[in-house]
Amino acid sequence: MNEDRKGNVSWLPRDAAEASAAENISAAASSLIPVIDPEPELVVNPWDIVLCTSGTLISCENAIVVLIIFHNPSLRAPMFLLIGSLALADLLAGIGLIVNFIFAYLLQSEATKLVTIGLIVASFSASVCSLLAITVDRYLSLYYALTYNSERTVTFTYVMLILLWGASICIGLLPVMGWNCLKDESTCSVIRPLTKNNAAILSVSFLLMFALMLQLYIQICKIVMRHAHQIALQHHFLATSHYVTTRKGVSTLAIILGTFAACWMPFTLYSLIADYTYPSIYTYATLLPATYNSIINPVIYAFRNQEIQKALWLICCGCIPPNLSQRARSPSDV
Repeated sequence: MNEDRKGNVSWLPRDAAEASAAENISAAASSLIPVIDPEPELVVNPWDIVLCTSGTLISCENAIVVLIIFHNPSLRAPMFLLIGSLALADLLAGIGLIVNFIFAYLLQSEATKLVTIGLIVASFSASVCSLLAITVDRYLSLYYALTYNSERTVTFTYVMLILLWGASICIGLLPVMGWNCLKDESTCSVIRPLTKNNAAILSVSFLLMFALMLQLYIQICKIVMRHAHQIALQHHFLATSHYVTTRKGVSTLAIILGTFAACWMPFTLYSLIADYTYPSIYTYATLLPATYNSIINPVIYAFRNQEIQKALWLICCGCIPPNLSQRARSPSDV
């Protein structure tokens, strides 16, 4: 029987036979050791890094504005309250972008995804609504110039702030309260987990607010031109300078409205026509300019204001530079 066993492997070379036996033993031993799958490598999307960087810049920039207005009791006029509302909304939007990046790669869950998207939607909604409120305030300050600085204006400003923040919070709570596409991916929009209907409502609402802002800015331009013409009739020798001033004011309004449209219009139109099946690079490419609007807002509405410039200089160096004009800007300035 031993001879038969030897005969069965006699056609293999001795070394080959020994190697075969060793392989069988190692295979049997390895079958007893549990196999541990290697952990998948964390791959970070470069677009997410850019959005997180944008959110960091937005947060730092607008935090300065919020702190200046909060700690300066003299900045309590309706104009500064609305600028503070805009800065607070943009600050929360920046924080939302940062938190979204952290949760997307470190704490992945449906709950965190709903909370972060709700925060981002509510913050950007409040930012756009604050821009509309600032436009309304600019119009009222010109149309009712004699009665603008009254208690009625302050009350109206607080009512606008309550309404715009209440509406924005309700919009942000919709995904958390169940209006999302986590259970039905076919209803997803370009921003998961927002539904296509939710994104469409937000986009249409933005277009309506943009149309209202455009109409208000047209009326502001008419009022400014009419005032400049009346002043020019009273001071004929200053007609040219008033024409230049009027043209500069109209150009400033055009830049403000054009910047707002350039930042938000691509993402708004894309959200209307696209859904979750479209490549994500298009979503990133249109969403990123929208975040830039929150970077530009402090420059346009806060840092150009001389009262805020004075407060910033006092905080930073405890003095006001002599080249800074002492003329306080009126609420009608843009």
